[in-house]
Amino acid sequence: MRYINTLCEGETIRNIYLCKGKRSAETRNGKPYDNLILQDKTGTLDGKVWDPNSGGIADYDEMDFIEVYGEIISYNNALQMNIKQIRKAYEDEYNAADYMPTTEKNPESMYQELLAYGKQIKNPYLRQVIEYYFEKDEKFIKKFKAHSAAKSVHHGFSGGLLEHTLSVVKFCEYMAGAYPILNRDLLYTAAMCHDIGKMKELSPFPTNDYTDDGQLLGHIVIGVEMISDAIREIPDFPEKLANELKHCVIAHHGELEYGSPKKPALAEALALHFADCTDAKMQTLTEIFKDKNSKDWLGYNRLFETNLRKTSI
Repeated sequence: MRYINTLCEGETIRNIYLCKGKRSAETRNGKPYDNLILQDKTGTLDGKVWDPNSGGIADYDEMDFIEVYGEIISYNNALQMNIKQIRKAYEDEYNAADYMPTTEKNPESMYQELLAYGKQIKNPYLRQVIEYYFEKDEKFIKKFKAHSAAKSVHHGFSGGLLEHTLSVVKFCEYMAGAYPILNRDLLYTAAMCHDIGKMKELSPFPTNDYTDDGQLLGHIVIGVEMISDAIREIPDFPEKLANELKHCVIAHHGELEYGSPKKPALAEALALHFADCTDAKMQTLTEIFKDKNSKDWLGYNRLFETNLRKTSI
């Protein structure tokens, strides 16, 4: 097994990968070719099939495990594979776990750490919201530990949702200690619940793609619906508190153009937005710089709207 993060320019390899994406296109001269996204647990690699009608290219579909043969080249400062041969792999030739990117941290340890924050919540109504999902719902707990937080931008790996949620709660812990205006119970509850809708927005691995619910509703609306489901099971839950909790989740993207139906109107909502945005962007940078030993400029990045490079130290 040659993992993607070990490949080097100039190598010719034969290996099995998950075909995460497949798209047909044409060159400027009208010649057909295929764009592939190859995946294993260490990342993804762009692949090009310049002669898709060749006899060496067998039939295959997106999400198939395929054996590819070709050359690793560098294009626009990124590795790419020029593929000459493809065949669909047999089930006994691969282990599916090798093709699912996973968190480098211990999921059980992270989950216990997250639960410790939940147990600090003193408000009995908010505490019951956390208990409803994070302590009593075994199906939710199992799925939450293994789910990703995104399709590709940040934390797009198994355990990514848990890792991101814990990081957001830790940022909120700092802010709650630094700024007494913040209601720690509300902030912790909102932070733990802010992305639970992603478990229905995105399908499980190996697909990790948008579901119909994700396309039609998005994780913010789905998450608020899930919070409402919990609240309905908690007797005499105060309506104003319920709306404040929902608002924090609704507004956590910060801006209407970023998908939030409302901009933050509460201090806790603004704090949650800052925590979510900070962790998402720092993790994105981590993933951009990962396995890049060069200190050269990487080129303009559309997300950050600037050229990027590692520090020289």
